[in-house]
Amino acid sequence: MTALINAKLIIGNKVIEDQILLFNNKIIDIDSNININDVDTIDAKGAYVSPGFIDIHIHGSGGVDVMDATPLALETLSKTLLQTGTTAFLATTMTMSQEKIEAALANIKASLGRLSGAQILGAHLEGPFINASKNGAQDKCYIQSPQSEWIEPYLDIIRIITLAPEVAQGMAFIEMMKRRYPELILSIGHSKANYDESIKAFDAGVSHVTHLFNAMSSYHHRRPGIVGACFDRDEVTADIIADTIHVHPHHLHLSHQMKKGHLILITDAMRAGCMKCGRYDLGGRDVTVSEGKAALADGTLAGSVLRMNEALRNMVEYTEMTLPEAILSVTQLPAEKLRLKKGKLMLGYDADLVIFDKDLNIITTIVEGEVKYQRSIQQCSNYSNES
Repeated sequence: MTALINAKLIIGNKVIEDQILLFNNKIIDIDSNININDVDTIDAKGAYVSPGFIDIHIHGSGGVDVMDATPLALETLSKTLLQTGTTAFLATTMTMSQEKIEAALANIKASLGRLSGAQILGAHLEGPFINASKNGAQDKCYIQSPQSEWIEPYLDIIRIITLAPEVAQGMAFIEMMKRRYPELILSIGHSKANYDESIKAFDAGVSHVTHLFNAMSSYHHRRPGIVGACFDRDEVTADIIADTIHVHPHHLHLSHQMKKGHLILITDAMRAGCMKCGRYDLGGRDVTVSEGKAALADGTLAGSVLRMNEALRNMVEYTEMTLPEAILSVTQLPAEKLRLKKGKLMLGYDADLVIFDKDLNIITTIVEGEVKYQRSIQQCSNYSNES
């Protein structure tokens, strides 16, 4: 067992001090009167402690991509994410050939429970069931009409499917999947659905919106589109890329106001995440990364190089989100969406923990009770200069 002491614990909407957090692979106790004489201790030295961050939409980082479809790629991604405070993630696929998507899904399935860093929770299938006119950085050559046959062997590990309900067979697919697989999360994204089509999709079983504002019908005062429909449905959750590049700070603020308690932060990071600026690829397409922006040759945004702790920092800076509210958006909210016993500092929950300073720089990352990342003195001094 290990006792975490001298911490500012973020529990729900509060910051709690003078409490000791006792854990093994699960959280055992939180109290001010725990005997720590016979247990290992971690001294937080007044830093914040929260549940580990959960990223439900990430393609890669550390020079690797989920579509590489190798155990080494997922292991590298798993270790890289620790420095961002992320302890669990959904490996997100791209719109590529069916064979490559199946290879990536098979690799994800084989890697469950085997990674040494952040743990993989399953797959997020982003495409190929999307609208070609809202493909973004997805390769439209491989877009398909929605179908279940070839993805059925992987539906035990696919947790989210991003799709466009307005395409041919889109609504029929949604209705069939919700009937057969009620716990599967269907998300509207890469779609040009109008307001009425979006509402109809929500009524049929779509319960989430992928990267709100991006690769979807625009939010216009006469045509509110997907965003307007999302704002009108309190029960629908949405994720957002809070890098101030994909979404202007004003719209980060607006989204927080309209979706309080239902807004989840994601990175949508590609292989250049936590790497230097330069040329990379995403889904087989060339991407140039410069000044925090990842783009195709024509300027189309191509994923991001956002780190989860940076997303939190941006929301606290540019919106009225309190720190505890921001933490909820990357811990409890995604965990509840995925029906996981993670994301809370509560007895019996997984001991996925992150220690960070007042500027949201990550100090220590703990996964299932084991310290997996510890920031070095050099990283402390160089953190703000990393590319």
